[in-house]
Amino acid sequence: VVKSAFGFQGQKCSACSRAIVVGSAYEPFVARVKEMVEGLRVGGADNPANDTNAVIDADAKAKIEGYIAIGKSDGKVLAQARNVPTDGHFVAPTVVTDLKPGSRLTTEEVFGPVLAVYKADSLEDAVRMATDSDFALTGGVFSRNPQALSYVRENFRVGNLYINRGITGALVGRQPFGGGKMSGTGTKAGGPDYLLNFVEPRVVTENTMRRGYAPKAN
Repeated sequence: VVKSAFGFQGQKCSACSRAIVVGSAYEPFVARVKEMVEGLRVGGADNPANDTNAVIDADAKAKIEGYIAIGKSDGKVLAQARNVPTDGHFVAPTVVTDLKPGSRLTTEEVFGPVLAVYKADSLEDAVRMATDSDFALTGGVFSRNPQALSYVRENFRVGNLYINRGITGALVGRQPFGGGKMSGTGTKAGGPDYLLNFVEPRVVTENTMRRGYAPKAN
């Protein structure tokens, strides 16, 4: 989850922006996420020791920090990366919990290093929460229960569903990429029919029931 949420500073269309945890797994999950995020190293991309670096520009930084402010208002900050540089477009990877129902962090696309974590009473509730959004590009599920995995295959309606692995890093020919709702519809990029999107259709119609006399075969 941490890799999917904060890799590339969360500026990937398939980044994990929300983690919904079922039942008693919630407490140990948030404890581990907190420890990992507070240990992330933020700095320049020229240093391979850093885990995350700057976001793309000042506008993106301002927008992401606006979402962090919403998280502080609608819930509480569980964790943030420490020792974040102040010179440049750096934003601290942030995890927010205890969000009130309907918070914008639970439905909108942040496109930055912000992760909302909340709890569900059941798998059915988790899927309902996850799909309560105008976006439906990617989703992921971790479970050892075959019945649970069967349920999400049928009911977790996103363009790319990943099971027991990260939700980023789609490969051409393996995970054709595209989603539903406001995340796009139609043929997926990287799939067998993708090139058809670049073809200009042409229709030729001929009446093969010829009438009259044709003196020459031409």
